[in-house]
Amino acid sequence: MENMNIDFTKMNGLIPAIVQDAVTGKVLMQGFMNEEALAKTQETGMVTFFSRSKDRLWTKGETSGNFMELVSIAVDCDGDSILVKANPKGPVCHTGADTCFAEINSSKTGFIDQLREIIKDRKNNPYDKSYTASLFAKGINKIAQKVGEEAVEIVIEAKDNNKELFLGEAADLLFHYLVLLEAKGYELDEVMEVLIERHKK
Repeated sequence: MENMNIDFTKMNGLIPAIVQDAVTGKVLMQGFMNEEALAKTQETGMVTFFSRSKDRLWTKGETSGNFMELVSIAVDCDGDSILVKANPKGPVCHTGADTCFAEINSSKTGFIDQLREIIKDRKNNPYDKSYTASLFAKGINKIAQKVGEEAVEIVIEAKDNNKELFLGEAADLLFHYLVLLEAKGYELDEVMEVLIERHKK
């Protein structure tokens, strides 16, 4: 992030900063940063803006405690605005809403994309203590077998009313299914395309 080529001159030393939830992908808010706010954000790991109304740096959450922990920063193609990905520690808007656009920000399904990247990395850069890497090392038959085992286990748990056990098995099945897709060299997006096409019919 230190080598970003940002043009602070177009708006008298300020650039728009769009903040997106790193897990859900929801746009949380938009603020402005000057060079000092950007530097403080990178240094502290807490998203900090320049407040035009207060005429000073303002770290989101300094009053409410609802900080936004920095995950990454990307610069747009013109170098005059940035996309900040962060993990919010509570409601973002001063109204108490999840986002400044009055959207609910509760979905965690965006984490699947992060998990897919981790699984891909374990395949391409294996190390001894990784369970995922050990699955890839055992080959496609073992991975497929694990998916079958987890499918049977979730069916068994579905017959009972233990939420914790059922969700645990559901998580196991989803994880091993993603490993199987990676082992086959297919993307989850390709599965989504099949579902999208079916939905059109």
